[in-house]
Amino acid sequence: MDKAKRTAIIAGNWKMNKTPKEAVALLNEIKPLVADADCEVIACVPYVDLAAAVEATAGTNIKVGAENCHWAESGAFTGEISTGMLKEIGVEYVVLGHSERRQYFGETDETVNKRTKAALAAGLKPIVCVGELLWERECNITEEVIARQIKLDLWDVTEEELKNVVIAYEPVWAIGTGKTATADQAEEVCAFIRAQLAKLYTQEAADGVTIQYGGSMNDKNADELVSKLNVDGGLIGGASLVAEKFAAIVKAASK
Repeated sequence: MDKAKRTAIIAGNWKMNKTPKEAVALLNEIKPLVADADCEVIACVPYVDLAAAVEATAGTNIKVGAENCHWAESGAFTGEISTGMLKEIGVEYVVLGHSERRQYFGETDETVNKRTKAALAAGLKPIVCVGELLWERECNITEEVIARQIKLDLWDVTEEELKNVVIAYEPVWAIGTGKTATADQAEEVCAFIRAQLAKLYTQEAADGVTIQYGGSMNDKNADELVSKLNVDGGLIGGASLVAEKFAAIVKAASK
């Protein structure tokens, strides 16, 4: 991490876990453990938990994020949630393009781009996920895949808007599998992402973007991962559901 140039962020991605009552209980456990964090702390929770999470974290250093949003302000999109709905209840961040959304719900780089621009227009901060499949890594095309995703997902996003974008590198082969990219592998791809941003924008703009690692970061490997120059925190899955483990990751990013 280079905290002189950009913000270190640890964001929990709760996925489809926790009822509102359970969410409040977990956040109440987490709050005192991360109160002195020297990094930004975010809880990205299911839609039904958002209002309860915003209320539970009021006056604390924990921000609340959603796990997706639609690109339209309103309309005939049954089951979807707009950026305006999120903004009104106090949500600040939104995860977009997560590999599970791409795998199970047909998200494409085009729809991720539309959602990203809608989020930015509404004043939300998108956490845009990119990453390669195991087969793509084995075929040695990781850089081609990542470069394409970065260019398409951020298409028509201005340099000024980029200041509110977070990138999460999540190698798909390391999500929920227990496999983790080595710290050197994570650094290599995060550095490549920053280089691509410099090509699309400027080096100064690229240096200001927080790039998280999002593939099975946990309390045991967080120290080594965030010690790398271009790994600016993590998008945390399973470990974010255990207060002590999440707090340990926040502590690693606070050093």
